[in-house]
Amino acid sequence: MRTSLNGFAVGLMVALCSSAAAWADSVPLPQLVTHQSHHALMVDGAPFLILGAQAHNSSNWPAQLPLVWPAIARLEANTLEIPVAWEQIEPEEGRFDFSYADLLLQQARQHKVRLILLWFGTWKNNSPSYTPAWVKLDNARFPRVINAQGVTMPSLSPLFPETLKADAKAFAALMRHIKAADPQHTVILVQVENETGTYGSVRDYSGTAEKMFAGQVPAALCKARGVKSGTWTEVFGKDAAEIFHAWHIARFVDAVAAAGKVELALPMYVNVALRDPLQAQDPLSYSAGGPTDNVIDVWKTGAPHIDLIAPDIYQNDSTRYQAVLKLYDRPDNALFVPETGSEYGYGRYIFSVLGRGALGFSPFGLDYSNEANDEADIPADASKRLEPFASNYHLLAPMARTWAKLAYEGDVWGSSETDERTPQTLDLGRWVATVRYDKGTFGASDWTWMKPRPVTAAGPDGGVIIARLGADEFLITGRMARIDFTPTPKTGKHAQFVRVEEGKFVDDRWVFHHVWNGDETDYGVNFTTVPRLIKVTLAPY
Repeated sequence: MRTSLNGFAVGLMVALCSSAAAWADSVPLPQLVTHQSHHALMVDGAPFLILGAQAHNSSNWPAQLPLVWPAIARLEANTLEIPVAWEQIEPEEGRFDFSYADLLLQQARQHKVRLILLWFGTWKNNSPSYTPAWVKLDNARFPRVINAQGVTMPSLSPLFPETLKADAKAFAALMRHIKAADPQHTVILVQVENETGTYGSVRDYSGTAEKMFAGQVPAALCKARGVKSGTWTEVFGKDAAEIFHAWHIARFVDAVAAAGKVELALPMYVNVALRDPLQAQDPLSYSAGGPTDNVIDVWKTGAPHIDLIAPDIYQNDSTRYQAVLKLYDRPDNALFVPETGSEYGYGRYIFSVLGRGALGFSPFGLDYSNEANDEADIPADASKRLEPFASNYHLLAPMARTWAKLAYEGDVWGSSETDERTPQTLDLGRWVATVRYDKGTFGASDWTWMKPRPVTAAGPDGGVIIARLGADEFLITGRMARIDFTPTPKTGKHAQFVRVEEGKFVDDRWVFHHVWNGDETDYGVNFTTVPRLIKVTLAPY
């Protein structure tokens, strides 16, 4: 009997392993693809739009997860970004514990949510605070940055092989475990480290660093920058220290990512603690060495295993927000906003983000843990913080897959209400769309005697997105905005609506509901807070 049971158990295990392997083979690995400067994150073999939410830093523990999932459900988010800390999985060197990762995967599947794992390793906002104690307490083996005055800084230096070896080993172990535990590819994207760089020092000035800084700039970087070879100072002058630091952090992060991709080649990205996008700053005032806009090319050259560089945007004035989007939306860099503010005014920017064909959008700290740096930031009702994002996700969730496909394969545009509420024009080819945020749903846009629509009490929150379906046909949605269409001179003198129909997408198929006409189209097409999706066909007369 014992032999029979053992044989049955072995047979069952073989069957289960074979089933898992077959499942893994049948579910395509998520990947980042690019075609004619358009980018897409392919999930289950099709473009995927990330309607995300990032949990608080300390929500990455089993006891905290019950405070995360209700918020994700309330948001109608399809993706959760959440940390996996080095100290969690390797509390003792060489002893790994993946129980939290397994629980996270299990619960994400139960809630039908995808995961973006945030690897908090050597860097978390400049700090090694998420490294294991055996790393934190051994500065001889894992040296920290020394500033120009000889002061030891919090940041671990990127120049020492023991630090890289230990971080890469732990990250590779995590990716190896994810490969075995997640044949469904619940995990679709991985962030490697978090907001790398150093505050308070432009680079490491240790003895080891000084010798390296006096050496030659790597040929690959000289070629990428189109400069002649030489020492760091000879080649880069006053910017040499920052570029040196950025290069070596990029090389470190690339090696960690490469080690992980050997185990499981998921798309991987780095996030950015930004500098001011509109004016130059002293690098001592921001996280020097991270992938800020002035060294994106350094990172692109130094970290080829990193698939994209993603800005964490906490500038809530519309001019700076739009400037950041422009800097990181590049033919060689898919735009993704993995982290942005959770205050009311940030909700509107999803329209500009998606209008640039981005992979997705994810506000920070949208769970019910009530973690905050300032008590004033903790609302009496935690769910209120979710409202501006939940309303937009409710609008976009039913069409997320369709939008992702349209953005990858064709033309899309977006507009977010500016602080000044100024009209914005979008060039649609044969047509120009003028988006206004100060007009009600009745009355021509040039009627000056009509009172403007009042600003929402909590601040600007309007926006629209438009996708091309044909030369004269467009898919449009938005909130608290009006769109007027005019033909270009070559198209005609006046515009008319041939048909405006409201509907929805079901399994990527348009399902007609009813036609807009009369009062609903006499004064442009208007969107309020009610979620509505329309197809507009235009013609000149």
